[in-house]
Amino acid sequence: MKHTAAVITVSDKGARGQRTDTSGPALCAILKEYGLEVVYTALVPDEGEDIQRELKKCADELHISLVLTTGGTGFSPRDITPEATKAVIERETPGIPEAMRAASMKITPRGCLSRSAAGIRGRTLIVNLPGSEKAARENILAVMDPLMHGLDMLASAGSADCAQEAKP
Repeated sequence: MKHTAAVITVSDKGARGQRTDTSGPALCAILKEYGLEVVYTALVPDEGEDIQRELKKCADELHISLVLTTGGTGFSPRDITPEATKAVIERETPGIPEAMRAASMKITPRGCLSRSAAGIRGRTLIVNLPGSEKAARENILAVMDPLMHGLDMLASAGSADCAQEAKP
């Protein structure tokens, strides 16, 4: 089944042209490797309304299967991507950020500091990722195989072969 994807980079410095975004393009490349068609990208400042507007646009107007955000998941007072995400999702999917944090903890003890969230709006899965390219890559690769199955489930009318064995 073919799925579409979007990548939204959340960065004050990036939005002001003071920093080149490397995590967004890296995520786009990974998504393409997994057969997803990246149909939308955006770069917004760390503003709740801007983040929410982009997430709603991707889910409600563009009907994108998977939306990844990168940035705004740390402890800085401006890091509000999880809160903006939780404000627009209809159903949380806590296992996704839990799995990403568990994988990150194997690499660095600071992995526990990620405040990433994930959830579903309509038939769109939204996943927050860290802003650094390295951490964004590590986190998304830790969950891509189960995410692909989740996307199939979201797009299906039923169970999408939930009883099949998962890939190791």
